[in-house]
Amino acid sequence: MATPLVTLTQIQLAYGHHPLLDHADLTLSSGERVGLIGRNGAGKSSLLKLIDGRNTPDDGDIMRIGGLKIATVEQEPDLPSDSTVLDVLCADYLETEDWARPARAQALIDELGLNADALIVGLSGGTRKRVALAKALADEPDLLLLDEPTNHLDFIGIAWLEKLLQNARCSVVIITHDRRFLDAVATRIVELDRGKLFSFPGNFTQWQQRKAEWLEAEKEQNAKFDKFLAQEEVWIRKGVEARRTRNEGRVRRLEQLRRERTARRERSGNVNLAVAEGQRSGKLVAELQHVSHGYGDKRLINDLTTVILRKDRIGLIGPNGAGKTTLLKIILGKLEPNEGIVKLGTNLTIGYFDQMRSQLDENTTLADTISPGSEWVEIGDQRKHIMSYLEDFLFPPARARSPVSSLSGGERARLVLARMFARPTNILVLDEPTNDLDIETLELLEELLQDYPGTVLLVSHDRAFLNNVVTQTLAWEGGGLWREYAGGYDDWLEQRPADVPVFAPNENKSVAERDASAAKPAVKPASRAKPAKAGRITSWEQKELDALPETIAALEARQSALVDALADGEIYTKDPDRVHEINSELATIEAELGKSFERWEALEAKQAAAD
Repeated sequence: MATPLVTLTQIQLAYGHHPLLDHADLTLSSGERVGLIGRNGAGKSSLLKLIDGRNTPDDGDIMRIGGLKIATVEQEPDLPSDSTVLDVLCADYLETEDWARPARAQALIDELGLNADALIVGLSGGTRKRVALAKALADEPDLLLLDEPTNHLDFIGIAWLEKLLQNARCSVVIITHDRRFLDAVATRIVELDRGKLFSFPGNFTQWQQRKAEWLEAEKEQNAKFDKFLAQEEVWIRKGVEARRTRNEGRVRRLEQLRRERTARRERSGNVNLAVAEGQRSGKLVAELQHVSHGYGDKRLINDLTTVILRKDRIGLIGPNGAGKTTLLKIILGKLEPNEGIVKLGTNLTIGYFDQMRSQLDENTTLADTISPGSEWVEIGDQRKHIMSYLEDFLFPPARARSPVSSLSGGERARLVLARMFARPTNILVLDEPTNDLDIETLELLEELLQDYPGTVLLVSHDRAFLNNVVTQTLAWEGGGLWREYAGGYDDWLEQRPADVPVFAPNENKSVAERDASAAKPAVKPASRAKPAKAGRITSWEQKELDALPETIAALEARQSALVDALADGEIYTKDPDRVHEINSELATIEAELGKSFERWEALEAKQAAAD
C-alpha cells in the first residue's frame, strides 16, 4: 500500500514580488512517479530544494517519514573534478559502513559503460549526467529527485533512463520538458502555476486534455467574477442620494471583491515568437558530394552525398560524439571536409542557435544583446521598441538593463531565440534548442518552425520536437555512415533497415569503438519457418470473438471510472492507499485491454482469411 513520504502543507516561498509558492499543498507517496512541470522561473527547482531539505519555506509545514532517504540529481551536477568516476560513486561508504556500496557502484558503472578510472574533469556533459544518476542510484534512495535529467543525454541514454525509472523501487519526482519522456514515465503530473500546485493523474498527454478543460473553466469563472464586480462598481458610483442610502454590507462586499481581484494572479502571457525573414535564398542551399571527415582514427562522416533545398526542414540524429555538430559546420561551409566537395547556394543568411549559448556575452545587458547601439528592432515590416520586443520573450522592462550573467538557463535559451529572430535569416540552425525551454515555449517554437519560409537544420534529442518539426532526417548509423529518411524520429524508426540498431548497443563506448562495431557485417537472422495456413475459425473461437467487444467495453468503462476517481485531488492527501490501489488496477486493466485487442485482431484476421 502507498505510504506518504513527504507532505507539504500551506507552503509559502517568495523571492521577489510574486511568491513562488503561495499556500501550496503536496503529498508524495511511495510507488509513484511524479512529473513536475511549469513555466521557466515558476519555482520548480526551488520546490525540489524544499522537498530534500536544502532550503526551508517562509511559512508552512513539511513532514517527512522517519528514516527517509532522498537523492537529488541537479540540472548541472556539481561533481568533484579531480575525482574518478568510481570515487564519486563510492564517496563516504567507509563512514556510513555501507560495505555493499562498491559492488553496487561497479554494477552501475558496467551497466552504463562508464570508465571507473576516468577523471570527472575530462568528461562530457552527457557522461557527467550519467555519473550523477549512477551516484544517486547507488545511494538506494526512497525518493529520487531529478531536475532535467534528459539534458545532455542522447536517444539511447534517454531510453535507458526511461526503463530504469519504470522499474525503480523508489518514488521519483522529475522536472523535464521532454513530453515523450513524461508520457513513458509519469504516473502523475503536478503543475506549478502561479504559486499553486495542481495534481493530475496519468501522463503528460492525459494532463494536456484535462488542463485544457480546467483553463476553460477558470476563464469562465473569472469572466463571471469580473462581470459581477463591474455591476457592483456601477452601483457604488450612483448619485449622492443613492450613496446616502446605500447598504453598508454591500459596500463591504464590494471592497472584498476588489481585494480578491487585486490578489488574483493572472496567467502570464506566452512567448510571442516571430522571425525576421531575410532575402530568399536560392533553391539550392547546400550540396555534398562524397564527403568524408574525421579526426585521427575517429571516422565521423564516410562518403556522404546529399542535397539540401530551400524550405527543407532536416533533423540530424545520432548519439553523443557521432559528429552532428561537425556535419552542421560542413553543410554551412564553416568547416572544410577531409574529402569530397561542398557546394553552397546563393544568398544564404544564417541564424544559429548554439546549445552551449556561447554567443552570449556574460557582461552585456539583455537590450544590447538583442540590438546593440539601437533601441529598435525590425521584424519583417514591423518596427518594435527593444523593451516591447523583450516583453515578447517574457523579459519585463526592469530586466532589460540586467547583465546576461543574471539569467537562468531557461531565460538564456529565450534570449538566444530573441537574438536570432531579431536578425533577418533564410536558414535557421538549431543545435539542441529544447534544453531549458518550458513546454509551452517549445510548442510555440514548433509552430514557428513549421511555418518558417526558409530552411531549418535541427539537432535534437527531443523525439516529440523532431516529429513535429522536421520533414526529413539525416541519421547516423555507425561507421561514419549517414542515411537520409523522409519524416521525423518515429518515421526513421520504422524505415531503418532491420540490421540497423537504434544507434549503438552502448552509447558510452568511444566513437572509434562504435564505428568498429558498426563496420562488422551484420549477422543475417535465421530464416523463420512459414506459419501453417490458417484454418477455419472454430465455433468456440467465434463465440470468443463475439464476446470480446462487450468485454473491452466493460474494461474501458471501469478504466474511465478509475481515472475519474483519481481526478479528485483530495484523494492524494486523504486516502493515499486508495491511490496506489487504483494505479495498480489501472495497470492491470491496461494490460488486459492490450491482450483483448490483440486477441480480437487475431480472430478477426482468421475469420477474414477463412472467408
